[in-house]
Amino acid sequence: EELVESGGGSVQAGGSLRLSCVASGFNASRYCMGWFRQAAEKKREGVATIAADGSVNYADSVKGRFTISQDNNMQTLYLQMNTLKAEDSAIYYCVKTYYWNGRSCDLPTGLFGFWGRGTRVTVSS
Repeated sequence: EELVESGGGSVQAGGSLRLSCVASGFNASRYCMGWFRQAAEKKREGVATIAADGSVNYADSVKGRFTISQDNNMQTLYLQMNTLKAEDSAIYYCVKTYYWNGRSCDLPTGLFGFWGRGTRVTVSS
């Protein structure tokens, strides 16, 4: 199994980035998939999650600014990030959490599951 993130970079506050995550070695449509982030000297924070039926869940800190989505074969996960703020600066990890049970997925905690190596996002104010 593998998750490979890309799309991170440096951007000014107010700008946008789109993160991508390619999943391989497992059927991503059977799992809750999502993103969590970790900033320096801070705890991991669940950002967004998506289920196979398209239901989504967001952290309050990103609602209205971030959008999580998957492509048609559900093996590529995206995180569109708009109106970025300095406090969004972190390493973002794509994560497979648990087998989807038909209900909405909980935000990932970054404490369990399987995740990639991450992609760094730096937002300058």
